[in-house]
Amino acid sequence: MGEEKNNVLAGVQEHIKKVCDSLGMEPAVYEILKEPLRFYEVTFPVKMDDGTIRMVKGYRSQHNDALGPAKGGVRFHPGVYADEVKALSAWMTIKCAIANLPYGGGKGGVVIDTRELSEGELERVSRGYIRAIAPYIGPLVDIPAPDMGTNPKVMGWMVDEYCKQVGYHAPGVITGKPIIVGGSLGRGPATGRGIMLTFKRFAQAEGFDPKGMRVAIQGFGNVGRSAALHLHELGCKVVAISDISGTVYNSKGLDVPALAKYAEKNPDNLKDAPGEHEVSADTRYALEVDADAIFPCALENQITEENAPRIKAKYVIEGANGPTTTAADQILQERGIKVVPDVLANTGGVTVSYFEWVQNLQNYYWTEEEINEKLEINMNKAFDDLYAMHKKHNVDMRTAAYMVAIDKLARAMKARGWF
Repeated sequence: MGEEKNNVLAGVQEHIKKVCDSLGMEPAVYEILKEPLRFYEVTFPVKMDDGTIRMVKGYRSQHNDALGPAKGGVRFHPGVYADEVKALSAWMTIKCAIANLPYGGGKGGVVIDTRELSEGELERVSRGYIRAIAPYIGPLVDIPAPDMGTNPKVMGWMVDEYCKQVGYHAPGVITGKPIIVGGSLGRGPATGRGIMLTFKRFAQAEGFDPKGMRVAIQGFGNVGRSAALHLHELGCKVVAISDISGTVYNSKGLDVPALAKYAEKNPDNLKDAPGEHEVSADTRYALEVDADAIFPCALENQITEENAPRIKAKYVIEGANGPTTTAADQILQERGIKVVPDVLANTGGVTVSYFEWVQNLQNYYWTEEEINEKLEINMNKAFDDLYAMHKKHNVDMRTAAYMVAIDKLARAMKARGWF
């Protein structure tokens, strides 16, 4: 288990090193980017409903701020660990550079199982974490956001707690908030919409029509559900969807809107959803069904050396962070399966988070139509830059993504005099 955990950070470091070498970067570029500039580990007390005190561990990683303040989500999960948070913050640095956002990468995590908490306990954990990291974040320093296990309600508690700590109104410290306290229209479905927009642009570049294509989605939380709905609206035939309970499959296509409504009221229990479909207890089965494209939108390390040979799809569009291991990546390349990497495909969320932050700082808010229009423009520009690099250097799209990002980061760090 420890070896697998270490591979998450080692994997992103390997990608960075490979690209730094291929671009002929000075050694200092890799040395700066391989580790976060700042990493905080905190432990804070939480009063449980039974009156006992539980000590909870949390992390915050600020990977690089050459392009702007750190930006990245906070995940609540019992499996959160230090190297994972560091790796996720490095991915955020790469993503923000690719998406042309004035941010560096940040990430946070709390080692907690939210399914075991009452709402009151969840609120106390959320506020406790923000109190612990308040000295290290701020609207111009580091801006957290939702991730796995957190949501707009949690962000509302967090922004309120931060404002109490600093003594003034500062909505721009957190994004992904409820609309009424400074959240942005369009933020909830933004990651899923961005995945669809990336796939649509990818189809144009590769010369195929996404309408009628058989697609499968692993993960049916906020990201996977939004992606499934947007792909369904695009005209794709969604043949398989999975969550933690298992996979539902229908070769003729699933009733995505009905499954989405069911999942909203019955999270993590997709296998019991009514409808015409087969059920498998294997959550990774959605990655192996007969489909044209698969969308891993769950956890990291889902496509591995073990199951990569069984993937039947022509395309993999990564909705989750780090769903494909380095060894699996190589297998997919050798098999001619094209991967659209996470650092491009799932940047819709951070892009609209950036829009939310801008609106908070200006105290002027845009319509949802404006948000969606700006998102599509930004996603298309990011894709076009990456695809041009992919073609120019004849490299896979993940390598091209890192080339685009590291070139920008190196120029920014050089301009600042870091090396």
